Amino acid sequence: MTTPIAGTGVASRPRVVALGGGHGLHVMLSALCRLDADLTAVVTVADDGGSSGRLRREVPGVVPPGDLRMALAALAAPGPQGQLWAETFQHRFAGEGALAGHPVGNIVLVGLTQVLGDTVAALDAMGAILGARGRVLPMSGDPLDIVAQVEGLEDDSAVVRRIRGQVAVAATPGRVRTIALEPADARGCPEAIAAIADADVVILGPGSWFTSVLPHLMLPEIANALICTAAHRLVTLNLAPQPGETEGFSPEQHLDVLSAHAPDFRIDTVLADASAVPLPGRLTAAAGRIGAQLDLAKIAFPGTARHDPVALAAALRPVLVRALAGRRVGPGDHGEGAAVLSGPPDRTSASTR
Repeated sequence: MTTPIAGTGVASRPRVVALGGGHGLHVMLSALCRLDADLTAVVTVADDGGSSGRLRREVPGVVPPGDLRMALAALAAPGPQGQLWAETFQHRFAGEGALAGHPVGNIVLVGLTQVLGDTVAALDAMGAILGARGRVLPMSGDPLDIVAQVEGLEDDSAVVRRIRGQVAVAATPGRVRTIALEPADARGCPEAIAAIADADVVILGPGSWFTSVLPHLMLPEIANALICTAAHRLVTLNLAPQPGETEGFSPEQHLDVLSAHAPDFRIDTVLADASAVPLPGRLTAAAGRIGAQLDLAKIAFPGTARHDPVALAAALRPVLVRALAGRRVGPGDHGEGAAVLSGPPDRTSASTR
């Protein structure tokens, strides 16, 4: 059930763009589906492992479909038909043949792309089958590779090595210093750029910091769209450091890394789980240094490092309220004055500035 949006005039749905990949984007979209918003997911296309990696090698030029499939599944209609298709697309072929291990949706998406000649058209077609409650777009129409500068892999800890590939970067035992994308001149998806420009709220995270979150800020056209948009910018922190990528990172170090990679990217709100922040004062100060407000909320299943989509939706509600309240109403808007979200009380436990 979605939480509707009401205003002083005619009802208005906020335009929300969530960027990321993998399980982090899946849980964010699952939460956003509980709010009455116009949703667009912009998904990384640098995966080179598992089924996606196999398909990249076997079908040159195809964007890795795995994260795109997961985003579509999260947006599937809640009824029996939508959920049947979501379960089917997520199902992995069993056995020992060439299809073993491939999710059905990966194969369908690659096939649709070849039939229609366009990844965005293929995603829209799959979305129609699922009755998707939003649109899924790739951040680029070309498959990309992540390249990282990593230290701590040699006896001399100061030696920096170049590591290529999402899987290798995510699994490195060293410390990632910086990442970049190749090809460096890859174009951003025009539909994704337009969605970011038109958004009321853009959301980065949660997700693998170096391989799902930061890549959006490394693709020049997407980064420029994120820097120039008038949307409210929300960064959602992870519940725990990720082995390999961010092991040993404090919550505030995640913000420092993001700011170092994209110093021109302004953040309005940082959302974090109250139980995952041992020193709230430090995170408040780190958010303040980049001009952001810190929202602390209980957004995890108790005692786990897994997000609770229901709790996450409740924590997102006040962010959307702030974004809509500050929006200027122009000729193209449907509401009058500040819009607010109605629904059950939010579960935000603390909000600091």
